[in-house]
Amino acid sequence: MPQHTFVLNGKQVTVDVEDDVRLLWVLRDILGVRGPKYGCGLGVCQACTSHLNGKAVNLCCIPVSDVAATDEVTTIEGLPATVGKDLHPMQEAWLEMDVPQCGYCQPGQIMAAVAKVLEARAAGHEIGDADFDEIRNICRCGTYVRIREAILSAADKF
Repeated sequence: MPQHTFVLNGKQVTVDVEDDVRLLWVLRDILGVRGPKYGCGLGVCQACTSHLNGKAVNLCCIPVSDVAATDEVTTIEGLPATVGKDLHPMQEAWLEMDVPQCGYCQPGQIMAAVAKVLEARAAGHEIGDADFDEIRNICRCGTYVRIREAILSAADKF
């Protein structure tokens, strides 16, 4: 069976798995990382959103063979380490704004929000309505208003 090596939440990992296995299943079923959730398997719901080299990606759509040994995968479990704290400011804002209800989509929502704030900052502007409209994570509980408030609250804290 082929071996695949990459960096997961700051640590290099190697797995023995077929090339076509999606990264979401490698993380959840082989490595025991439970933050990214399975929702649709098609990249539509975005419950599995995590970061690949700092960019938001849907892990359910990426075959493990597409990930290089130097690629860095960051899940919600590794997000606090990116700022050297127990919780990332976006996670803190989520709690302060009482965003979660069922919580299923929250890891993906937070990871998408962090990536979008960093993307807006790199483009030289503050996050705004156009950026929010590009975050397509589905929340069955409908906490979108609180999600936007939390993102705005945390945007200048990391």
